[in-house]
Amino acid sequence: MEAGRIRAIGCNRSEMTRYAIDLECVRQATERIAPYAHRTPVLTCAALDVLAGRPLFFKCENFQRVGAFKFRGACNAVLALAGDVAARGVVTHSSGNHAQALALAASIRNIVAHVVMPHNAMPVKRRAVQGYGATIYACEPTLAAREATAARVMEQTGAVLIPPYDHGDIIAGQATVALELMHDAAELDALVAPVGGGGLLSGICIAARAINPAIRLFGAEPTGADDAARSLAAGRLIPQTGANTLADGLLTSLGQLTWPIIRDHVERIITVSDDKTIQAMRLVWERMKIIIEPSSAVAVAAALGDEFRSLDGMSRVGVVLSGGNVDLDRLPW
Repeated sequence: MEAGRIRAIGCNRSEMTRYAIDLECVRQATERIAPYAHRTPVLTCAALDVLAGRPLFFKCENFQRVGAFKFRGACNAVLALAGDVAARGVVTHSSGNHAQALALAASIRNIVAHVVMPHNAMPVKRRAVQGYGATIYACEPTLAAREATAARVMEQTGAVLIPPYDHGDIIAGQATVALELMHDAAELDALVAPVGGGGLLSGICIAARAINPAIRLFGAEPTGADDAARSLAAGRLIPQTGANTLADGLLTSLGQLTWPIIRDHVERIITVSDDKTIQAMRLVWERMKIIIEPSSAVAVAAALGDEFRSLDGMSRVGVVLSGGNVDLDRLPW
C-alpha cells in the first residue's frame, strides 16, 4: 500500500481536555486500525476465578499481531502520519514489542523503518523485527544510548520518531483495548493492566472512564521496577532507576504524557515479586492453555494477590494480557 493512499484521520482533540488524548481520539484510532489489527478475544477461566475470589475476564493481546498490544499504537501512529512525512520513514528505540510493532506497521504502509535495539535484546524479538523488514541499529542497553542512537539515525535519514509510549497516537491506539474489552465483557467493575511506560494503562484510563466514570482502574508492576507505584504514592513523577525484573516489557519510566492520566485516574498500583509473576505465568499456561509473557503475568499475579483480593465492591474484573512473546529457550522455570 502506498504511503499517500492511507487517509490520515488525525485526532481532533478538544482543546478543553488536559490530557494528550480524549475518547474521540480513541474512536478515530479504532476506525484507523480496524483493517489491520486483530480484535482479540476475551477469555475466562473457572480455576483462576476461584483463586481470585471473583470472575476475571482476560483480554488476550497475546493473540494480537506481533504477539502484543503494541501493534495497536504503532499502527495508529504510522497510519496517522501525513503522506509526505511517512515517505521519510520512521524510527524508534525499543528492546522488543514496540520494535516489532513499528516494523510491521511500516511494512503495511510500505515505508522504511529504522529500529534502535540494545545489543542484549531477546533474539526472538530481534529476528521478528528483521523479518518485518526493518533496519536494526545496535546500541548499549541504556536509555541514554538508545536515545542518542535514535537521534543520530533521525539526523542521517530524515525519518520521524515514533516513541514507544509517550505519544498521543500511541496512547490512543493502545486505548482501543479498553473499548473492545468493555464491549465484550459488559458491566465490569474494574480493570487491571500492566504498567511500564504507561501507554497502555493511560489509554485504558481515558477510554474506560469515558464509558463508565465509576469503573475502578489498577496498574500492575514488578517490585523490581516500581516507579509507577512510587510516583503515585508521592504524587509526583519519579523516574525509574536500577530496574531489576524478568518482566522486560515493564522496565521503562512513565512518560510526561502518560503520568498525568495515571496520576488522576488509577486507584492503586499493585506491585508483585518476580516469583509471583512466574507462578502466575505458569498457572495461565497450564490452566488456560495459552502463552503469555512475564509482563502479562504481572497483571495476573496482581489480580490473584492478597492485596487485590482484599478490596471490596468488585465482582467482575477485566485483566489485560499484554503480550505473549517469550524466549522458549529461556523459560523462567
